[in-house]
Amino acid sequence: MTPARRWLVLALVCLGIVIAYVDRGNLSIAAPSIMRDFAIEPPAMGVLLSAFFWTYALFQIPAGAIIDRFGIRRAYAGGFLLWSLASASIALSRGPGHVIGMRMLLGVAESIAPLASLAFIRNNFAGKDRGLPTSLYIGGQSLGPAFGALVGAMLLDRFGWRMMFALTGLGALAWLPCWWFAVPRDAAPARHAPEKQRVATFPWREIVNGKTFWMLSLGILLSSYYWYFVLTWVPSYLILARGFTTLGMGHVVSTGLFAMAAANLASGFVADRLAARAEVFRVRLWFAVAGYVASALVLLLLVLTERAWVLPVLMFSMCATGTGNYSFWAIAGHVAPSKMAGRVIGYLNTLGATGGIVAPVVTGWILGPQKHFGPAILVAGVCPILAALCLVVCGSKGLERTRALLAGSATD
Repeated sequence: MTPARRWLVLALVCLGIVIAYVDRGNLSIAAPSIMRDFAIEPPAMGVLLSAFFWTYALFQIPAGAIIDRFGIRRAYAGGFLLWSLASASIALSRGPGHVIGMRMLLGVAESIAPLASLAFIRNNFAGKDRGLPTSLYIGGQSLGPAFGALVGAMLLDRFGWRMMFALTGLGALAWLPCWWFAVPRDAAPARHAPEKQRVATFPWREIVNGKTFWMLSLGILLSSYYWYFVLTWVPSYLILARGFTTLGMGHVVSTGLFAMAAANLASGFVADRLAARAEVFRVRLWFAVAGYVASALVLLLLVLTERAWVLPVLMFSMCATGTGNYSFWAIAGHVAPSKMAGRVIGYLNTLGATGGIVAPVVTGWILGPQKHFGPAILVAGVCPILAALCLVVCGSKGLERTRALLAGSATD
């Protein structure tokens, strides 16, 4: 693939992630209206917000195997078509049951997107050059909710939540032909006769017995809890606890997420320059640790009661989270050999999606009928600190050992 085409495909990868996060985030924007229209309380709304992640988590590893077997082009195109239609169909919902069903279908289809994106970056950019592409990908995770909050709030305010789902879901289909014609045909999948031998020689015991496996697993689970708390419940927090209007909520959330995307690009550029002159894992690791620790400044919202503080505190915390998240996924991409990128990333993304299952439900349960957000913010704010501690325990040497074990098994 030529350099120009490689960056064109990367742009489409990032745009696809933007669209995916718009579609998965629409329910958070519409949550106060849906709670009112369907007469449901926060615990039930937490279940609706969580439903997407039930199937999204379940299908991560199967989706990774599909991408490794059939290639990125066809898998991503099929998933994109299905999730766009599933998101748009929520406009026809007559109760919570239909919303849950369509959100579960959305989770199945969107499970392809992050794995295909990170596998493409892993297979087309060298380890020292992955910081910027990965930060662009993570930036898409910020831009999607940002555009979703900004445009979604305007559509919601003007047309209602049903039209919001219909327009965003069907309008996104314009991406599909661009992807199909821009991405080269995938090479025919290799046939490996000694597949059973390769599985038998995979160093499961050495990897599972090592602290790196457990610390990476726990780290992504904890950091994802906070990220998905922000995506699913912060819009409702701004309206229900801080008294923002729908448009005011859209302004605060979108501003924070746009700033987060800019911070991703800046920190990715700086990290690449440092990684070119130093040990790659060490640079990525400390960027992730610093980002996650700084994310915990969201806890200031517990003591800063004036509404003027909400935007700067959320903006800073979101920017820090973006730095931590892109650094973590750059680490994951560098740990995984190219032949195993889909499965390794699929496993970690399963745990990340598990955070998406837990955060909305636990938050809804904590809120209760009183809708008191203080304890929920406390729980969410502590999680990235614990994630940072997990990465410190891993250490760059532990990451190098794990990479060597995986690389050795992939060449058997």
